[in-house]
Amino acid sequence: MPRALPRQITGPVVAVLARIGVTPNMLTIAQLIGGVIAGVIIAGGELLVGGIVLIAAAALDAFDGTLARTTGKVTKFGGVFDSTIDRMFEAAILGGILYYYLDLGAKEESMLTFVTMAGSLCVSYVRARAEVEGVALYDGIFTRVVRLLFLTAGLLFDILHPILWILAVATVLTAFHRLYATWTKLGNQAPEPKP
Repeated sequence: MPRALPRQITGPVVAVLARIGVTPNMLTIAQLIGGVIAGVIIAGGELLVGGIVLIAAAALDAFDGTLARTTGKVTKFGGVFDSTIDRMFEAAILGGILYYYLDLGAKEESMLTFVTMAGSLCVSYVRARAEVEGVALYDGIFTRVVRLLFLTAGLLFDILHPILWILAVATVLTAFHRLYATWTKLGNQAPEPKP
């Protein structure tokens, strides 16, 4: 899966956004607001509409980084902020799905949603923790983009139950895959002594 959209797509959009004064953080916040709205819609049982709002809001994430680089507003905090909002966005969507299934009394789907949420957080956490140890980590099939594509497909085509099974299993496997990849790169290295 590509980690970003081609410049032919992002370039013209980012040029317009920069011209009208939109900042990268504005896009990031707009993405989160869209994710919360999608989560509320999904919680209310409107899965198709929620899926449409989800994909529209998630698309904003394709532009904030490019906008930051284009306008010279790349900062270390911006990277932390963007990554944190990405986690909140995904939690809002899964929270909406969890509420929807809890309201229906669907225990299996509720647990699958919970496992998917826990697995997704672990996938991101392993990467963040590995980067602290100096390991650049992009291993694993079920990255955030892939997870969101699967969730969107499940919502749009009314196949959420099998999608949740796939995500519950695949996110946990991806977390362990990343742990293994980190182990192969770090081995039994002792931690650096703290000053």
